[in-house]
Amino acid sequence: MLINSMTNNIIFFTIAVFFVSVIIFLISKKIINGAFKRISKKTKTNFDDILIKNKFPVYTSFLIPTIFIYLSISKIFEDYNSFSLGISKFIEFTFILITILIVRSLLFTLRDYSKSHSQFKNKPIDSYVQVFLIIIWFVGIVMILSLLTGKNIGTFLTTIGAFSAIILLIFKDTILGFVASIQITINDTVRIGDWITMNSSGADGDVISISLSSVKVQNFDKTITTIPTYKLISDSFINWRGMSDSDGRRIKRSLLIKPSSIRFLSENEINNLRNIDIIKDYIDIRQKEIVNYNSSNKTNKDLMINGRNMTNLGIFRRYAETYLEKHPLINKDMMIMCRQLDPTSQGIPVEVYVFSKDKDWKKYEHLMSDIFDHLLASVNFFKLECFELSYNYSNLRGK
Repeated sequence: MLINSMTNNIIFFTIAVFFVSVIIFLISKKIINGAFKRISKKTKTNFDDILIKNKFPVYTSFLIPTIFIYLSISKIFEDYNSFSLGISKFIEFTFILITILIVRSLLFTLRDYSKSHSQFKNKPIDSYVQVFLIIIWFVGIVMILSLLTGKNIGTFLTTIGAFSAIILLIFKDTILGFVASIQITINDTVRIGDWITMNSSGADGDVISISLSSVKVQNFDKTITTIPTYKLISDSFINWRGMSDSDGRRIKRSLLIKPSSIRFLSENEINNLRNIDIIKDYIDIRQKEIVNYNSSNKTNKDLMINGRNMTNLGIFRRYAETYLEKHPLINKDMMIMCRQLDPTSQGIPVEVYVFSKDKDWKKYEHLMSDIFDHLLASVNFFKLECFELSYNYSNLRGK
């Protein structure tokens, strides 16, 4: 009868402790949550708001009933050492788990708070948070195993050291990613929001996240490419941030001129080109230099090739460069050049090399198209022809 009475008392007290702990949890949750909400309304910082969002007050509320249960159970089962020991270990296990969740919530809060500030917005904060989470979970698991098995933590650390090679193999990508994240941050190689091109991985778009193991790139067709973080250190890629941070976006494109259309200009042709306003002064100065040179060298101008002459391609290049210098959407503080490149089997390239003021992709493409629309239409005024791949249509019809 005495044993039954004691057993009934233990069950009663256990149930009572359970219900009291639930009540304590609800009360502590209401008090702590309410306190955080009141504080968040009074403060200007959003740190406390992020703490609430990441359930920091909720996880903290679990600590009070857990401590209450631990102290109560040890008293209730003080005469039942084996049973008391098992219950105590379970509560200690719960306490460790709650502590991990609290620290995890705090780390997430620090991450989100940092991202809300412009100086940290494009930094790989996720990588460092993940490293700390791995360390916290590792320490927590070691403590739980030590608790459940009754062995000290040093024994587990010694065992883990013996299996270090296997652990390194399992966590190879994580370790490489962590090292890569540090190098990326120190060298400022990549930031969130950067436009990168990595042909080996099929990535061409904006970096949307940098984590411990991977970097996510949203391509311009809205697909997502995932790249291992360490590949940004081991492989080559293009980061277009330099272009974005500069005062202009480069336009580098060529017209292919048909070689047979290039020739010296006669006096009448030069006079006709003087009617083009933006190169009139250039033609006058250039013509005066050429006449003085030919006169001083007693050049026989009965043959056009003798001495110095103006060519239609040379004047066209000057026209194109002057046109670009006067264009309102071209950055005048950066390189403006129109140059001739090495001849190819498809003609002689005349390259435009300038920088637009506006770096927006759509506006940039429109500007480049407008410039080349104008230059292509201007070619005929200089008696030049653009290269076209010709077909023998009579032979095609014969087939």
